Amino acid sequence: MARRQPGSRLLPTFIQRWLPRRLRRPPEIPASLWNTTLAQHPFLAALDPQEQQRLRLLCQHFLLEKEFHGANGLTITDAMALSIAAQACLPLLHLGGIAQAPTDDPLPALDWYGDFVGIVVQPGAAVAQREITDGMGVVHRYREVLAGEAMDRGPLMLSWEDVAHAGSAAEHGSNVVIHEFVHKIDMHGMRAGDAPDGAPPLTKGFLGTASAAQARERWRQTMQAAYNRFRESLALAERFGGEQPWLDDYAAKDPAEFFAVTCEAYFVSRERFALEFPELIPLYDGFFRSRA
Repeated sequence: MARRQPGSRLLPTFIQRWLPRRLRRPPEIPASLWNTTLAQHPFLAALDPQEQQRLRLLCQHFLLEKEFHGANGLTITDAMALSIAAQACLPLLHLGGIAQAPTDDPLPALDWYGDFVGIVVQPGAAVAQREITDGMGVVHRYREVLAGEAMDRGPLMLSWEDVAHAGSAAEHGSNVVIHEFVHKIDMHGMRAGDAPDGAPPLTKGFLGTASAAQARERWRQTMQAAYNRFRESLALAERFGGEQPWLDDYAAKDPAEFFAVTCEAYFVSRERFALEFPELIPLYDGFFRSRA
């Protein structure tokens, strides 16, 4: 079933991938495997039956289109691939296609992930070599421990150790798969050399706006206010012993990470997220539920 080096039982994978999605016949996900995946992820089990069926269809096509590569000796099983696929496709469930036009067909939403094929899965966290140049022209080199990483127009990396704990991590509003795939949505249409900024592509009519520019401005203003409030609460906790914010403090790094971290919580713990960030609920519903 999984595309470890998979192929359809009906047509070779490489042929199916050239066909329009409506003509493809991806292998069906076995019911036992699907039900186990739902049971292991409370935020997926909480979806209604129609949503679960849409998600299953998205996963079948996702698994046909993507290639999983285990790193450092890790073998990718069908259960592992499906776990990643189901979490990756959750943000697409009501999103619609790139044009964000309402539609009953869930498959155009997969175009948001159309700039890559490979998904590299590490057994645990990966260590990346980083290099930045400060304002004085001094080059700083350091190592960063990563649970995942999304690259513009490139593959996506995930730590299986983190992915495997998605069910329990949801209580804290955390989900590494959703985090990295939301980065891919944020990057969509980005020019080469640019960096994601936490503002995905928006169209005219978003939340009643009269133009795409107006939609983007509304998004930025709302997000900036929420981002500033989160950073202030984090500063109060660190400097003066205030209550520690519910979300991971990585959200304070920059607007792109704030978007990705808050999206994790939006999808896996919506009720708590609504209490913590009520101003973001209409914004995220307006974008991620554009076809609803």
